[in-house]
Amino acid sequence: MPTTKKRGFRFPSAFTILFALIVLVAALTWIIPAGQYERVASEALGTDVPVAGSYARSDANPQGFFDVILAPIAGFYDPLEYTARAIDVSLFVLIIGGFIGVVTASGAIDAGIARAMLRLKGRENWMIPILMALFALGGTTYGMAEETLAFYVLLIPVMIAAKYDAVTAVAVILLGAGVGVLGSTVNAFSTVIASDAAGVSFADGLLLRLIILVLGWLVTVAFVMRYAAKVRADPSKSLVFDKKSSNEAHFLAETQTEASPFTGLHKIVLILFALTFAVMIWGVAIGGWWMAEMSGLFLAAAILIGIIARLVEGKLVESFVNGARDLLGVALIIGLARGIVVIMDAGLITDTILHAAENSVTGLSQTAFIIVIYWIEVGLSFFVPSTSGLAVLSMPILAPLADFAGVQRELVVTAFVTASGMVNLITPTSAVVMGGLAIGRVPYERWLRFVWPLLVVLTLIVMAALALATLLGGTPI
Repeated sequence: MPTTKKRGFRFPSAFTILFALIVLVAALTWIIPAGQYERVASEALGTDVPVAGSYARSDANPQGFFDVILAPIAGFYDPLEYTARAIDVSLFVLIIGGFIGVVTASGAIDAGIARAMLRLKGRENWMIPILMALFALGGTTYGMAEETLAFYVLLIPVMIAAKYDAVTAVAVILLGAGVGVLGSTVNAFSTVIASDAAGVSFADGLLLRLIILVLGWLVTVAFVMRYAAKVRADPSKSLVFDKKSSNEAHFLAETQTEASPFTGLHKIVLILFALTFAVMIWGVAIGGWWMAEMSGLFLAAAILIGIIARLVEGKLVESFVNGARDLLGVALIIGLARGIVVIMDAGLITDTILHAAENSVTGLSQTAFIIVIYWIEVGLSFFVPSTSGLAVLSMPILAPLADFAGVQRELVVTAFVTASGMVNLITPTSAVVMGGLAIGRVPYERWLRFVWPLLVVLTLIVMAALALATLLGGTPI
């Protein structure tokens, strides 16, 4: 007698999770009282900032059915503080997909992977700390986040070819850059903006943040390397083992059973490929570029590489369109994630949540104050994933409270930086997290299962560092 296979619980997709969060936040606008802080223009920050102690209730604006339906659409267009609109990021992702499609059609990526694996034979594990150091450097200096989306389609095939899995590749990029942001030393989009809003120099607290960065990076690299080694020794230990065949077919689709010859044309294409990323990093870090300029760069590079690789016009266009189509789901997720913030702001509950945080730290001891500030920022970061946007929102309110608690304001900045960086390793409201996981075909719940032990260790490191700094009697660190 045939047995029927029971269908177990399947964790919902990223689209369902994000839409459910939009509905949940919309429901909260019917429960949480509406309110707003007065805001004044800040010349230093170039935007309006809330005034501490000025919170007042306002007329409610609960979000209904049509608001929920329109939130993902508005999420594409509504800008957050100091960050690109989701429509700009989504277009950037689609053009990256097209760029990768053209490079793949040239055969250079497959031939290059085969050659790299041959040269790295026996030393593949060194890729992990080296790449994570580079991503962490980008994170701590200029807040590398959306830019990392360009690297997934490049690194995942390399890691799979090296007998690792997609989780390893995603971890190298997401955790590498993420731990850099968590330990932001001179990150203009996090530390500098938060310090300005708090009324202190961004150099104050630099040593403490550097210590957190180094310790966090060491722990994170060890964590990823341990998992990677376990998967390489026994593929069944992979958290995405059930997707092994489909991932290999997807990410190594063009790879031939025999190593492709690595021609001079392949070398030229890969040099241009690498130069494109180098120019992107230079443009963001030094040239003041953002999404439009980066998108234009990858579009121009795709055309140039297609011409040099001698792709006929039809093949070039087809490869670009197919590559963009592969990342269409990622582009849609980005707008959906922003819809959550749109509902919060339209429902006038963002400032109410911040006001509750302001009241919760009154009368605490120094150590308790800084730890509670950290956890407040953790909670706020879930709803406002933009580090710069949250800095402008929360620092003018929370930093002055440090004066009454006898805590230096730079410690509040460090608490904010580390909390925001920690949450942005996992929050489903972050386009970078959900986009990276979607590209890597890593289900969200499996990412949580993978990363939670690391989050516990990193949280303990951060809280110990903050507590120790307050116990030093206010000595600047």
